[in-house]
Amino acid sequence: MKFLTLNELNNSVKNSPAEFIEKAEENYRNEIRNVADHILDREHHLPIILISGPSGSAKTTTALRLATMLENAGKVVHPVSMDNYFRPIGDPGNEVDEDGRVDLESPKRLDMDLLNKHLEMFWKCEEVEMPTFDFATQTRNKGKTLRRKHGEFVILEGIHALNPEITGTIGEHATTVYVSVRTRLKNDESDLLHPSKVRLMRRIVRDKLFRGRGISETLDFFKWVQRGEERFIMPYKGKAMFDIDTFIAYEPAVYKPIILDELLSVRDTYANYEPFRDLEEFLTEIDGMDMDLVPLNSLVREFVGGSRYDY
Repeated sequence: MKFLTLNELNNSVKNSPAEFIEKAEENYRNEIRNVADHILDREHHLPIILISGPSGSAKTTTALRLATMLENAGKVVHPVSMDNYFRPIGDPGNEVDEDGRVDLESPKRLDMDLLNKHLEMFWKCEEVEMPTFDFATQTRNKGKTLRRKHGEFVILEGIHALNPEITGTIGEHATTVYVSVRTRLKNDESDLLHPSKVRLMRRIVRDKLFRGRGISETLDFFKWVQRGEERFIMPYKGKAMFDIDTFIAYEPAVYKPIILDELLSVRDTYANYEPFRDLEEFLTEIDGMDMDLVPLNSLVREFVGGSRYDY
């Protein structure tokens, strides 16, 4: 088990922030490079790359960074988002949870037949008419046409990318990658903050800054995200050839100024606040860091904005 103490975190933020940032970014970069090297060694055998992980794990940034490394090696890469294969909310094929709501974490939210068919077509270098999903109108529309040539790669990222119901036999002929936060924060009392709470920090930040959601709504949704992970993601993580820890050592210091006051504002009014009290306590002990110090290609930018990548 990997962990970072709050003393180490705070000392680095105070005394050597630039060095701390570079080291954290290098650790993440090296993990992706390891995958890229493997892919390049087997480029004619494994042209499909599947990247899975739970919500807030930075699948999208990992896919983009991996694509950049492969492109820098002279390869052509076609990123494909699983989100474009969603069914509309009102589609009768969607799975409903025990409260009668559409289960947003279920693989049945996806048009599995279409996605499986398209993966087969990518493998065979056939022309694919890509869909695009409009979240505002909950409609799936016609997108661009894509044909993978021999020697080119397709990267598919999404929470169900390792589920054989989704990928069919293509999963047996792909480079499979699982990404998530694995490192735990440790305070002076040797209490550990579960990695899921770091991913929750990311969701709170992104929901506040870009999705117009208040913190109560994000906290409400957290239990459904965890339920979905246990049912639909964790059973397949063992299929991954590579496991990338997306924890960026300085990221809690960047998130603190954005979300601590949000937590404090609902501490006495949110009905089920107790499971999140550890997050408040850890953030209270962390020294904040200026967002402007975050590199433009950093994973952290997926959540705080200002990235050089187009999400």
